[in-house]
Amino acid sequence: MQPNLSDTMTVIEIIGPGGPEQLVASRRPVPSPAPGEVLIKVAAAGVNRPDCLQRQGGYPPPPGASDIPGLEVAGTVVALGQGVETWQTGDEVCALLTGGGYAEYCAAPAPQCLPVPAGLTLQQAAALPETFFTVWSNVFDRARLQPGESLLVHGGASGIGVTAIQLARALGSRVFATVGDNDKIQPCLDLGAERVIHYRNEDFVQAIKSVTGNQGVDVILDMVGGDYVQRNLSALAVEGRLVFIAFLRGAKMELNLAPVMMKRLTITGSTLRSRPIAHKAAIAAALQKTVWPLLANGAVRPIIDRVFPLTDAAAAHALMESNRHVGKLLLQIV
Repeated sequence: MQPNLSDTMTVIEIIGPGGPEQLVASRRPVPSPAPGEVLIKVAAAGVNRPDCLQRQGGYPPPPGASDIPGLEVAGTVVALGQGVETWQTGDEVCALLTGGGYAEYCAAPAPQCLPVPAGLTLQQAAALPETFFTVWSNVFDRARLQPGESLLVHGGASGIGVTAIQLARALGSRVFATVGDNDKIQPCLDLGAERVIHYRNEDFVQAIKSVTGNQGVDVILDMVGGDYVQRNLSALAVEGRLVFIAFLRGAKMELNLAPVMMKRLTITGSTLRSRPIAHKAAIAAALQKTVWPLLANGAVRPIIDRVFPLTDAAAAHALMESNRHVGKLLLQIV
């Protein structure tokens, strides 16, 4: 530990399941990095939908993880755990966490850290890990989206959505998106979506069939579930892949699975938080090789809607749950 580090730090605690008011600032000891970890002095932390679910009591941290919310940060390495050789104190990194990001300091597994992309600030880098790890793992690893294929992104203006649109377009795919507000259409078009569907005003299945010559899309990234699932199967092309990352409208539904057989569809999905460090390390390596150059040359960029002070985490959660934002919400620590 660096000798000038404080013994305590400001954190945001969840004092009980409920609304944003359950997020309260508190003081806790600064953590010590375990073997294989680094200690990061946090500059900014990302706010994500799973943080809201954890606050509501529906997404508990995995065993051994911090109970402090926050799944991604960017900052400066200030201490190294035993065996860490890939980083040095003073390095600027962004990191994927299992928890603990809403704090002045956090510990992170060294393999889940990435260098801040060239040309980006620490604040911008804090908007990267959770969405980029999630999109890469699901759209490109599990759903195997290829150049020349087509992708439909539900929730196109969300943090996940703006990431998926940009990555798929930059890597050579056609991209379509759904949104729920008129003022979210143009931002998605600006990021590379070929067609943006206002799902409250038109049927996304018919819109997709119209724009694809009745063929459907090759991959759908879905965070909605519920009544969207059957419609997703209709909107997929032959050999299409449907990948789930959340179920905002519910995980249980009655399905007609005949389209799966008739069109040889694949249904898959994953969660990220509880996966082993080695799995996340492999995603980090792929991102650094393929995506970090796109961030450095400006082909892909973090989209940040608003930045709040750490102690205004409740206001950030309220905005997240209002669905009025486009892109990422951040908490600024320093």
